[in-house]
Amino acid sequence: MKATPLSNCERRFILRAIEERKRLDGRQCYDYRNVRISFGADYGCCIVELGKTRILAQVSCELVPPKPNRPTEGILFFNLELSPMAAPGFEPGRQPELLVKLNRLIERCLRNSKCIDTESLCVVAGEKVWQIRLDLHLLNHDGNIIDAASIAGIVALCHFRRPDVSVQGEEVTVYTPEERDPVPLSIHHMPICVSFAFFQQGTYLLVDPSEREESVMDGLLVIAMNKHREICTIQSSGGIMLVKDQVLRCSKITAVKVAEITDLIQKALENDQKVRKEGGKFGFAESIPNQKITAFKMESATVDTNNVEEQAEEIITKADPPSEVFAKPILHTPGTAQIGEGMENSWGDLEESEKEEAVEEEGESEVTAFECEKIETEDTSTMRETKDEPIVLSDSEEEEVVILEPQELPKKTRTQTSSKQETTSKKAFNKRRKKKRAAH
Repeated sequence: MKATPLSNCERRFILRAIEERKRLDGRQCYDYRNVRISFGADYGCCIVELGKTRILAQVSCELVPPKPNRPTEGILFFNLELSPMAAPGFEPGRQPELLVKLNRLIERCLRNSKCIDTESLCVVAGEKVWQIRLDLHLLNHDGNIIDAASIAGIVALCHFRRPDVSVQGEEVTVYTPEERDPVPLSIHHMPICVSFAFFQQGTYLLVDPSEREESVMDGLLVIAMNKHREICTIQSSGGIMLVKDQVLRCSKITAVKVAEITDLIQKALENDQKVRKEGGKFGFAESIPNQKITAFKMESATVDTNNVEEQAEEIITKADPPSEVFAKPILHTPGTAQIGEGMENSWGDLEESEKEEAVEEEGESEVTAFECEKIETEDTSTMRETKDEPIVLSDSEEEEVVILEPQELPKKTRTQTSSKQETTSKKAFNKRRKKKRAAH
C-alpha cells in the first residue's frame, strides 16, 4: 500500500508556514520534540519516543567464532526494520531505499565511531568472541526516524548486560545471572544523530522535521556527534548545495542538542538502575502514567497489623452495651413484619403520588361502570320496542322472502340476544339454500 501523498493545498500551507517561521505542531525552528525513554523488564530492551515516533530496541548476544582478519575483536550487528504497523507506506518483505540508507547510517554512527570497545568482547582469541546484535523496530512513524533510532540504539547498548564468563584451559563457562552478576558493555562515548531539513534550496532550516515536513523538504543534513563535540559522521542528501556557514551553524546546534539528550539518557539509566537495586517495580507496564485510563493500578496503602487484638478489646470495652432485643415481630402493615430495632418499615405503604393515582383509578372505574349500566338499559328498552315486529330476511338473487315470527324469549343480556338472532338467521339461510338446490 502506497503512502497517501500530500495535496497541493497542504504543501503550499506547510511551505508558507515555514516562511513565516511557524510549524504545524507549534515548535520553533530549532526546537526538538520531547524525548521519552522507558525500559523493559530485561536488560537491553527499551522504547524511545521522539514526539509520536516510537522505536523499540532490543540487544542480544551469543558466543561465535571471530572474523579471520580480526581474531581478538567481537562482532557488532545492527538491523532496523520498517513494518506496516508503523506506516502504511512500508510494505513487508521489501527493502526500500530508505531502509538501506538508514541501516548504513546507523552502522556508521555506532560501529565506525568506535563507541563500543570490541576487544573487550573477546573470550578466547581466535576461537570465541561475543557477537552483539542490536535490533530496532519502528512502531510508529511521525518523521525523523534516524534520530530516534540512534538514541534507542545507544540507550539499549548502555542498558545491556552480557553474561559473565570464565576460561579454564580450553573450557569456557558461561554463568547465569543468578550465579554471577551480568557485565555491562564497555562504551567510550554516546554518538547521537541530529537531523536538519532545508527548504527552498537551503533558505530555511528546521531541526527534527516531522513526517509532513519531510515530504516537502528539499534536502536533509544528518550530523552524528557526542557530548565532547566530536563529529562521528555527517551525511547530506537531497541534492542541495550547502555553504560552509550553514554546516557550521548546524554543527553548533547539534552540540547543544546532543548535550541535552546525553544528560537525559544518563538520568534515565541511573533511575532504572536505582529502581532495580531497591527491588521496586520496573518494566514497560510501570512506565505508563497513572493518569491514563489504560493504567489500572493504585498506590498501595500500608496497614499496621501490630496489636490488633488489644485494640479490638479496647474498642469493645469502650462501646455502649447493646440495647434490649425484641424477639417478638412487630406488624406494621399487612404482609410486613419487623424484628429488632430499626426504623419503621414502610414497604406496604403507598406514596402520595401512588395514592392519588389509586383514587383517580377508582373514580374512573365508577364512571365506566355507570356508563355500561346505562347502555345495557337502553339496549333492553330497544329490544322491547321491536319485540312485536316481524323479522324479514331477503335475498338479492331471488325474490323469495322468508318471514320469521319472533318467539317469546326471557329477558337476557344484550350479548346473549344478539348471538341468538345470528344463529336463527343462519338456520333460515341454510334452509332456503336447501330448497333452492332441490328445485334445480
